[in-house]
Amino acid sequence: METTQDNQQTANPLERRIDMAVTLAEIEREVEQQLKRIAKTAKMAGFRQGKVPMKMVAQMYGGQAHSDAVGAAVEKAFGELVRAQNLRIAGQPRVEPKKSEDAAKMEFTAIFEVYPEFQIADVAGKAIEKPVLAVTDAEVDKTIEVLRKQRTTYAPAGRAAVKGDRLVIDFTGRKNGEEFDGGKATDYPVFVGGGMMLPDFEAALEGVTAGQEKTFDVKFPDDYHAKDLAGNLVQFTVTVKQVEQPQLPAVDADFARALGVKDGDTLKMRAEVQANLEREVAKRLRARIKEQAMNVLLETNPIAVPQAMVQAEAQQMAERALEDLKQRNPQMKNMPVEASWFTDQAAKRVKLGLIVAELVKARDLHVKPEQVRAVVDDFAATFEDPKEVVRWYYSQPQRLAEAEALAMENNVVDWVLANAQVTDKAVAFDELMGNQA
Repeated sequence: METTQDNQQTANPLERRIDMAVTLAEIEREVEQQLKRIAKTAKMAGFRQGKVPMKMVAQMYGGQAHSDAVGAAVEKAFGELVRAQNLRIAGQPRVEPKKSEDAAKMEFTAIFEVYPEFQIADVAGKAIEKPVLAVTDAEVDKTIEVLRKQRTTYAPAGRAAVKGDRLVIDFTGRKNGEEFDGGKATDYPVFVGGGMMLPDFEAALEGVTAGQEKTFDVKFPDDYHAKDLAGNLVQFTVTVKQVEQPQLPAVDADFARALGVKDGDTLKMRAEVQANLEREVAKRLRARIKEQAMNVLLETNPIAVPQAMVQAEAQQMAERALEDLKQRNPQMKNMPVEASWFTDQAAKRVKLGLIVAELVKARDLHVKPEQVRAVVDDFAATFEDPKEVVRWYYSQPQRLAEAEALAMENNVVDWVLANAQVTDKAVAFDELMGNQA
């Protein structure tokens, strides 16, 4: 067996080629040994087990034995070279036959990728704006108001409809006097000004009363998804069955109990809301800081990534996306989801994973047990029985691995913040929480 290395550069800086040669004599010896092993247990009509003539065994199994012998010899040659060169192989090699000038040998070329070799770059010159937000009574009040709106009930208004009211209507749409598909409904709930219907349709509902019938024109947008309606003027006839006005619950004992405070103490409720809000704010602030820190690492470490790893990651992302679609709508189980759609995102993930792994190793940022426990405790604090959640995490290796990964990310972010130029920047509560102004 002979091996040589051809380190010629290709368009992919991580791609390598290795030429290998194995002797036919070596292959023949391995084939012979395999056939002898097969002969001991071979069965054939007219012969006892293990008594089939070698010539017949060779006729039946020789082709497979030869293929296996060649594969084993090439794998052995490749493995020895990889170990000798201390190469870090990314993905599986592609082995191609090569024309040999020596009749006593079989030659091959192995094409593969290696992991990039690099050192973590200095981030001292990089600027990070650290978002900060202190939770005050004002933020607690806003959150309680959101919780009230989430528990809105509706009662007959006894007046004309205004924005925010809920209507129950029947409607029929006609284009050129003819009803069109999708333009008719019965007992349909709609919120005035809620953005569920076309703007012209909702505007026409302001001022209607229960029992009223109203006919009005609506123009569909030019880019409307139904091509036969896009840009067209149609006529709707609406019968208003109910006009209901919103009613927010009072902040009282019943409201507190609805939020999980068993004794209905509104002060306890407020304290729990503040604690949960502080936890959520801290989580969102941390996510923004993490995004900046990871972008700094990507910018300062412009490394090449193995395409084999990118393709594998893109395939996994496509499979997860399809599984998510099936969970949301089983009828979409056969929807085509191409791995190529995720290539750019997969490349970024692989690159960041390699950079983070090198940073953890180079700066000894490995997680400690107490850091993992802190992550688990923080997550468990949102549940009614935190101790049970902690036990569940530590009894589930996969879940605990997720906590370990998060703790490691925290170490990486902390390292970037400790070495980059960080300035605090106040962030608005509504903007952070995604609330509508």
